[in-house]
Amino acid sequence: GALDQEMDEELGYSKYDYRNKETDNSRNGHSQKTMHTSYGDMEIDIPRDRKGEFEPQIVKKYQNTVTQDMEEKIISMYAKGMTTNDIESHMR
Repeated sequence: GALDQEMDEELGYSKYDYRNKETDNSRNGHSQKTMHTSYGDMEIDIPRDRKGEFEPQIVKKYQNTVTQDMEEKIISMYAKGMTTNDIESHMR
């Protein structure tokens, strides 16, 4: 979800808000990536744009491991009662 929000920022409009589209670039689906964590491997969907200019910041382009520091922060937020949507907003 946070990666999709990064794409919204990059393109300047949300997924279904075509009226505010001010760019000739657009979404072009997702590609899957396997991330290695201390809890095992997990598949994530990385959004793509038509021009190939999107550079995600949360999970960098060639990154395939999640730092333990990031894992601990996410687990801590979840344990303190934050919803997954709240965590996503905070990460953004």
